[in-house]
Amino acid sequence: MKLVKPSWVSHDGKPIFSIDIHSDGSRFATGGQGESSGKVVIWNMAPVRNEEDEKNENVPKMLCSMDNHLACVNCVRWSKCGKYLASGGDDKLIMIWQFSKSGGGSSAFGSGGKVETFEQWRCVHTLRGHSGDVLDLAWSPQDTWLATCSVDNTVVIWNACKFPEIVTVLRGHNGLVKGVAWDPVGRYLATQSDDKSLRVWRTSDWRQETCITEPFAESGGTTLVLRLSWSPDGCCVVSAHATNNSGPTAQIIEREGWKTNLDFVGHRKAITCTRFNQCIFSKTLKKDGKTQQYACCAVGSRDKSLSVWMTALKRPLVIVHDLFVNSILDISWSTNGTEMLVCSWDGTCAYLEFSQEELGKPLSEDEKDQLFKKLYGKSFLSVSHQTKTMIIENPAMLQLQAKKKAEEEHREQSNRAMPLKPLPYEGCPTNKQIETRTPDGRRRITPLFIAPQPQDMGGSPEPFSVKNVFSSSSEQKSKIVVEKKNEITSAGLPPTDKSESNTPEKNKTPEFEPTVIKPAVSQVEKAKDVLGARMVTSSSEKDDKATKEKDSVKPCKAAAVIRDAGMQIKQRKPDNVKDCAKRRRKERDKDETESPAPVPTSTTDRDTSSQTYSGSTLQLPVPKTQRLLQATISDCAENHQVKVILENNCGSAGRALHTVKYSCDGKVVWAAALESKGILLAASRNIVCVGCENRSIIVLSSGGRHLLPSMIMSSSPSLLQCTAHYVMLITADGSMFVWNMQKQEAIVKGVSLLPVLFGPPASIQQALVTDLGLPVVSLSTGASYTYSLGLSCWLQLTSKEGLNAACSSQHGSLMRDSGPKPGLLHQLHSMQKRRGKEMQTLCKTSPALQQASTVSHLEGLVAAALAIGSVQEYKACLLGYMRYLSQEGMESRLREVCDTLLGPTYKTATEWNPYVLGLKKRQLLQDVLPLIGSNLQFQRLYTEYQRQLDLLGKT
Repeated sequence: MKLVKPSWVSHDGKPIFSIDIHSDGSRFATGGQGESSGKVVIWNMAPVRNEEDEKNENVPKMLCSMDNHLACVNCVRWSKCGKYLASGGDDKLIMIWQFSKSGGGSSAFGSGGKVETFEQWRCVHTLRGHSGDVLDLAWSPQDTWLATCSVDNTVVIWNACKFPEIVTVLRGHNGLVKGVAWDPVGRYLATQSDDKSLRVWRTSDWRQETCITEPFAESGGTTLVLRLSWSPDGCCVVSAHATNNSGPTAQIIEREGWKTNLDFVGHRKAITCTRFNQCIFSKTLKKDGKTQQYACCAVGSRDKSLSVWMTALKRPLVIVHDLFVNSILDISWSTNGTEMLVCSWDGTCAYLEFSQEELGKPLSEDEKDQLFKKLYGKSFLSVSHQTKTMIIENPAMLQLQAKKKAEEEHREQSNRAMPLKPLPYEGCPTNKQIETRTPDGRRRITPLFIAPQPQDMGGSPEPFSVKNVFSSSSEQKSKIVVEKKNEITSAGLPPTDKSESNTPEKNKTPEFEPTVIKPAVSQVEKAKDVLGARMVTSSSEKDDKATKEKDSVKPCKAAAVIRDAGMQIKQRKPDNVKDCAKRRRKERDKDETESPAPVPTSTTDRDTSSQTYSGSTLQLPVPKTQRLLQATISDCAENHQVKVILENNCGSAGRALHTVKYSCDGKVVWAAALESKGILLAASRNIVCVGCENRSIIVLSSGGRHLLPSMIMSSSPSLLQCTAHYVMLITADGSMFVWNMQKQEAIVKGVSLLPVLFGPPASIQQALVTDLGLPVVSLSTGASYTYSLGLSCWLQLTSKEGLNAACSSQHGSLMRDSGPKPGLLHQLHSMQKRRGKEMQTLCKTSPALQQASTVSHLEGLVAAALAIGSVQEYKACLLGYMRYLSQEGMESRLREVCDTLLGPTYKTATEWNPYVLGLKKRQLLQDVLPLIGSNLQFQRLYTEYQRQLDLLGKT
């Protein structure tokens, strides 16, 4: 046996509460107290086991130091695969660390460059589920679950495949829970608490299997931790802090019957921790030549001593007295079973190495596999904790599982073959900066965009080697290219890049551009000018503002030249105010003549400052009369370019006329005359509508024929839309109408927009009518609504902030299957204003809240698609909803939807519509059932409804 105490493994004299060796044996982690926070350190194992490496200055000792924990770290544990490191502390947090391949050598923060780190480990998950200090944690075999225990008397089981999801919370202990250990077979979890009990929980249903109290009846809560350990063959669990005849022992609890007849005795004070070697050893007996199999366990105590036991021997293999100055707190064995690390409250560690002659020959993986089959009827290599072993009960489910597996393999191959899309910043220079000068002669450095470096977290880290060490101490020449420009820039303004401009005016710009001197303004006016916000709310403010602007513009004499720091700044003589107004008026008239104004489809294209709300009335803005209006018909047949142009004041001889012209591919097909000026224009492939100043609505056919006399409204038109034969009108008083011009009847008759505009100030962002004649109104707040004719009320399609969508884990994943062209529901959700990361962070801390939000979000999508009659989106949302219910195991909701789609299997008095939006309900159920069958937990539910569909198909 070899015993070493490396003095350099230290937390600067602070206690080390936990230690664990990585599965590859090249590094180990320690957790404890730092200077002002918790500390996790990853060390190199080579200098510990080899004296030459310890003396070699080129071999690093500390690989990485992390101080993210706000308080002392009580436990650190590597995952079985070595990919993650979990740490828990007094800050009630569990942090999951992962190796980052993109990191390199650097100095530890706060060390002044004296301590260099050689690896980068980043916190990828922060788990919040305890209300007290976290004392111990353990990874399950195959790293499926992570168990953590705390002084809040609970044990939390985390889903390691979907952090930070909580599988369950085990409640039953009446005192501080100080230790957890997994059964290597995967059937049980053992926990030990200050309530003088050891409880064993079943992993199949998370119920308590047994509670053992007798060996701990005389024990007191005098230890910081109670680290128990399960034997590698699963035959027994060894607890800490038990007593036998008032003497401290480590109690052996046998798996068969949970008997407590054996224990490890000899320590003078309470046992704090036990740890089994991961190997199962074998030795040939000299007497009869038979092979004996046994396990090895190390026991640490408050008496500062360490003992190593063999389950085949009555006495310990070795006892090390006074190994430390204070209590032993944690023990760790290497994967090969020959090395051990021990840490103590005094802030030091010890390394022990054993030979094969001392411990015995470890079993190979095949031999261990045979032992597990003999003891438990299952292979050690196939131990999995995802779900209980499920037996497929019928051939249909077997075919379904094979089909699912084939689809997953095909999807993976497609993803590999698909080329990666270039990032938006690829091709941008990352090693360049521009140098200019300010008017006072100072240098101004403008760095160009530097793309963020992707964090390559990768899989499990490679075994640490000195050859892979990246040193940052060597000085390298800077590769940044400095481009000096002979320009003068004002303070706070970036330099202008003339090379990017192709206009002749900019190319003729002189080397020193003239700076316009403006009168001083207040900070509030500066903010208004920068943000471009129109903050004038009353006519008096407008008048005051106009007066100030008029007073501030004063005619100057000749152009003055101001010399400052060798630079000439010229002031141009401003034009007369009246001349400027005339010139702007001419330019505006010219623009209107040359290019018709597009038809506004929402209030964002118009002036909404006149929109008011008072009590129970609305006053929406009315568009201003323009010379030309144009509408393009995009849904016409044979890809012809069809335009409709409304021209006001086009008459002659002193008489004004107004016309509507319908052109196809640039040729005028027909023209119609209007008696009043048109302010709104809308067109579809079937009709053309014009809203006039005299509150009338003109409806023309696609051939130019008047379909009916002018419709006179009680208020001026504010927004007009057409789709197929349907016309939607919103008047200035907030009334909404929808007409079917083919049948010449009203579908929606003067419904008020007051209910949807009630609340904070909002404007209409978009208004349209669907192919089914359903009105949809979207507001500037992100909320959207439709009016239900059957219910005679407004239905909300998307909410103002989209909290359920932000919290949902399925956000944005359903719209991809609705077809190549985005549907109406997808467009409405894209305009929605969401809370983003704030709500996502909140929900990640509570998986139950995230699940409830996801279900509400998916159900809202299905209901909204049904309300607006979007067939493809309804089917896509329904399939996504059922897929999520199946994954989460929500059987009651699955049955309810399946019953709705199946309908009655026999004749009843009640009417049942077998169609929804033109789709057969039972065909939808046929599409849904494979999603249910993908979860073997619901194979009987799948079989039940599949048989009923088969029977109905035969009748």
